[in-house]
Amino acid sequence: MSRRLLGIAILAMVSAALVAPVASAASFASFGTPTASGSFGQDIVFRQPVTVDRPIGKAELLVTFADAIGPTVIEAVAPTGTGALELGYTFKLADQGHLLPNTPLTASWRIAPTDDPTATVTGPTTKVVYADERFDWRTKNGKVVRVHWYEGDDGFGQRALEIGEKAVEKAAALLGVTETKPVDFFIYADQKSFYDALGPGTRENVGGQADSEIRTLFALIQPSEINDAWVEAVIPHELTHLVFNTAVENPYHFPPRWLNEGLAVYESEGFKTADRGDVVAAAKDGSLIPLTGLTGQFPTTGDRFRLAYSESVSAVDYLVRTNGKDALVGLIKSYADGRTDDEAFQSAIGLSMSAFSDAWLADYGATPPTRTGPQPPPAGPVPSSWTDVGPVPGTSSSAGPAAPAATSSATASAAPSNGSSSSGASGLLAPIIVLGVVITLVAVFVARRRRDAGT
Repeated sequence: MSRRLLGIAILAMVSAALVAPVASAASFASFGTPTASGSFGQDIVFRQPVTVDRPIGKAELLVTFADAIGPTVIEAVAPTGTGALELGYTFKLADQGHLLPNTPLTASWRIAPTDDPTATVTGPTTKVVYADERFDWRTKNGKVVRVHWYEGDDGFGQRALEIGEKAVEKAAALLGVTETKPVDFFIYADQKSFYDALGPGTRENVGGQADSEIRTLFALIQPSEINDAWVEAVIPHELTHLVFNTAVENPYHFPPRWLNEGLAVYESEGFKTADRGDVVAAAKDGSLIPLTGLTGQFPTTGDRFRLAYSESVSAVDYLVRTNGKDALVGLIKSYADGRTDDEAFQSAIGLSMSAFSDAWLADYGATPPTRTGPQPPPAGPVPSSWTDVGPVPGTSSSAGPAAPAATSSATASAAPSNGSSSSGASGLLAPIIVLGVVITLVAVFVARRRRDAGT
């Protein structure tokens, strides 16, 4: 009986050791109601009441901006002592960078005791929207668009709403997507307030800007300008960007900027004579920018900035003329699969993006420039046995672009579909093995003692 009790005691001690950290973490802290406060142009202050039975060794604020795939982890100073305490952090706009109005932030606190830094506990979440509170905004709601303005009568807001709704409907029909999430459209009546909202990096010729992360459009339109022709261009232009983002959204790769801007101009204004003239003139004097040079930010000088837009809509026009509008739509939508530029272009029109850029240049009589900088290395020898390998078991033998591998951050943030994960399974396997070994040792010990007693 004493040997049996000894075995049971050993098992109890092992089990207690395995579950002790969980119980410790659960009892370490209790959280109150978190808060976040601030106003336009001012720092945002996050606070969290908490009661702890041991000193806090680590305190972190987890802030998720808009629809980011994961939070930004900010280390905070932990209050000292035990009992009822308050966690606090001031998010300084001057240090963290400019925030666009209408940006939602979701925050929670994560803490751990001094004696066990791995026993972290996370508190409840709080949400705040960084808003431009300088004006008494009026609002009109459509099916998708919500217009906000502070100067002008009711007819001004209604006109802006009609233009916005029509633009979203047209772009969504073209790209075959359904827009259901609201789009906020803020109209400013003076340039200073408009630039204050967009931030210090705004260029002087910007009259509208759309941000897909917060699904918000900002525009500078005075009440007397609502019926001007340029208004019917700038609103559809910017809203086309938001629909474009819906069509291509993926966590791997965003399409080149010239394709995004080119489509917005093509759909809102078409390929105008002035744009065509800019491209023809640049082709003659050898100053055309290859499309591969317009995949990111456009040039900052005024003339090159305008040329970049003219080239973008020219390239979209060329793609439609040579391959049809269906090819353009197919190219854009294929980015949702996470394809590279060359994979997307090869699938849609049978050319890499560089080859398409060269063909577009040739259409204007321009010679592709000599590529400088790092060059791709020559292909090396391949063992003959590598060329005859059949399909790998469990994979498809049909040709096609390989599915992109998930990044570590995406894997870490994705919730398993069955409520478990491989790491969770391996975590459970270790204690099971330990228990099995202990039980086996106890059984051998008891059997050996019985055998000795019998002899």
